[in-house]
Amino acid sequence: MGMTVGENKGAISEPNIVPLIDVLLVLIIIFMVITPRIPTGLSTIVPQPAPPNQPQNQTANDTIVVQVQSGGKVLINQDNYTWETLGPALTKIFEIRADKIAFVKGDDNVEFAQIARAIDIMRGSGIDHVGLITAKIEAGQ
Repeated sequence: MGMTVGENKGAISEPNIVPLIDVLLVLIIIFMVITPRIPTGLSTIVPQPAPPNQPQNQTANDTIVVQVQSGGKVLINQDNYTWETLGPALTKIFEIRADKIAFVKGDDNVEFAQIARAIDIMRGSGIDHVGLITAKIEAGQ
């Protein structure tokens, strides 16, 4: 705190704000550095319903859904595959597609490790975005 002595007014105190400004500048720099590193959640993709004027079978061919069922069964749009043939089949499907989007759907009694395995195979096959289909999404809620 600074102090000025006046001629006939007496002592007038003035706050020294330089240390306060230094602290604020340091805090601004800290927040600017930390803010971009705040973790975010997973981005999700939800399958969109077909437009009313588009036939339903064309939409079924556009959307790729990998279903993981109990007993180790894996399906791509109702076609049976094994875990070994899932990757090459997805690579073949997506080699000519511009949009690299697919969805994963699992049965209720399938462990998440199997779903994660399917997602890993899908990402290894060149699929950029993998969406998750749950029972509520499928029911339209």
